[in-house]
Amino acid sequence: APVRSASRSVLQSFSLDGSTVSIVSSNSCLGLPAAAVGAGSFRPGETPPSAICSLLAARLPHSRWSNLDPNSAMDRGKKQGKFIANKNNKIYMDLKDIIREVALPFLPAKSLRRCTTVCREWKLQISTPFFAHSQSNSFHDLSGFFCRSTSGEPTFIPLDPMAYGVADPSFSFLPEPVHVRCSSNGLVCCQGRSGQKPYYVCNPVTKQWTKLPKPNADHGSDPSIVIAFEPSLLNFVADYKLICAFPSDLDGCEFEIYSSATKGWRISNEICFGDSKLMSTPGVYAGGSVYWRSKTRGILAFNLTSERSTIQSSCGYSYSSSGEICALGFTNGKLAVASITGPQLKVFQLSNTFTNTMQMNSRASAWNMNHEAVIESFLFEGNRLDQASAMFVGGDTVVIKAAKALVCYNMRTRRFSTVAADVDFNSKMVPYVNSLVEM
Repeated sequence: APVRSASRSVLQSFSLDGSTVSIVSSNSCLGLPAAAVGAGSFRPGETPPSAICSLLAARLPHSRWSNLDPNSAMDRGKKQGKFIANKNNKIYMDLKDIIREVALPFLPAKSLRRCTTVCREWKLQISTPFFAHSQSNSFHDLSGFFCRSTSGEPTFIPLDPMAYGVADPSFSFLPEPVHVRCSSNGLVCCQGRSGQKPYYVCNPVTKQWTKLPKPNADHGSDPSIVIAFEPSLLNFVADYKLICAFPSDLDGCEFEIYSSATKGWRISNEICFGDSKLMSTPGVYAGGSVYWRSKTRGILAFNLTSERSTIQSSCGYSYSSSGEICALGFTNGKLAVASITGPQLKVFQLSNTFTNTMQMNSRASAWNMNHEAVIESFLFEGNRLDQASAMFVGGDTVVIKAAKALVCYNMRTRRFSTVAADVDFNSKMVPYVNSLVEM
């Protein structure tokens, strides 16, 4: 029978396919994004509860449902004479409770705002600080990019307009006009356009923000700054750091660090000499280190724990025709490089950071090829494929640009999809995760 909620709306059906979760109630119908593997559907009376467990396990591969045996655990309690020690065990929850407590935290912020219209019970659940904390620890998918519009104000390009978005992409809730500098797991670092150009860290979904004190060093007009933030189950308030690499008076590169714990800046004792001229592109935080692109084909790495810098060698396919690294990112918590050579898309992962210290003629490689695919040229329509280059790599997603077209590639499903056909790439593009993280 249909499940009734606290506000008397009736959950009539729940279905999943390759791209959409459909939740139909008596007073609303939602089409939400999903990453479910394969296809499946559920309607009351047509599919056993074990199928629900299987579909949720496919959607939530890292949750407690992944190791659940649906054919045994879900039906074991129904056998005659079987003693159940705890009737409140979560594997015996109703469907509406499974969706609300297990599936909802894995949805992006914009989809969750639409979910608040399903019923009063869902609205109360989503509006709690504990749910926001759970969602920030569960959802980490790339949602889109912040970039500068022709008017100079920030704008947002979502990978899926139905799923991802922010209500105020121009950040008008901040006290002054800003440029978007970097982002990490829902937190965005902005910088004022005039005056002392202070830094702001905010969540554009909740519109919570904080103004940072003035740095000790001069970061320049286009700072190479990275925000390092990893959601933690133990911290309900975001604990983050900002790392800025700036030119040293000793013809090297120095690093200034801001910590949200101490609420202050400090200059590290580390100085990197040699290949330290950085490109004006966003850096990457992965595996406890920050990485920047170098203008001379190297990768500058700065470890936040030891506060030591190194120059990482790059893989052989990580350069475009102009000699620049095509895209830095992260996969499985490690640094990754995505590049395009002709119709071939290749993704490499940093597997050994100590090759620079090994003996000469060592065959140990710092990079392993993680993925390879052939680009479908028809996705670019009139744009030339030889002008294509990788712009972002993270998780299972690679974003490719060619002329004014923006194409997204999923390494897990091996599918291409067009995000936008007319995009201005002259400005810096900052990747963003649509999260409810609390500041």
